[in-house]
Amino acid sequence: MKIGTDIIYIDRVEQNIKQYGNKFKEKFLSPQEIGIAQKIETVAGFWAAKEAISKALGCGIGKQLSFHDIIIAKDKKGAPSFTLSKEAQQRHSVKESSLSISHDGGFAIAVVVIVLHNRCSPSSDKLQ
Repeated sequence: MKIGTDIIYIDRVEQNIKQYGNKFKEKFLSPQEIGIAQKIETVAGFWAAKEAISKALGCGIGKQLSFHDIIIAKDKKGAPSFTLSKEAQQRHSVKESSLSISHDGGFAIAVVVIVLHNRCSPSSDKLQ
C-alpha cells in the first residue's frame, strides 16, 4: 500500500490561470477534466490530486508518469476517483485506489491510497 498527499495554495493556481489562461489548465488537465473543474478550487484540487498520485507511485511527474496519464473523474455524488492511461497502468500496475480532495482556507489538499498488484511470480517465492 502506498500513500501520497499534496497541498497547494489556491491563489497560486488562480494567478497561473490569469497569466496563461486555458493553456495552464491544458498543461495538466484533459478536456473532460476541464469540463468538470469549473471552480478554481476544483482546478487546484485536481492539481494536488495528480501530484499526490505521482508521489504515491514513487515517481513524481516526469518520464514515468505525465499529468495526462492521470485521469480524474467524479461520481454522481461528487466523489473523486482516478484512472491511469493504459501505458501508465502497465508501468505502475495499480490494483486499487482511493482519492480524497478537499479545499478550505485558501488551500486545496489531496490524499491518495494506492494498492499495487504483486509483481512477483509464484515461482520466485520458492527457495531453491
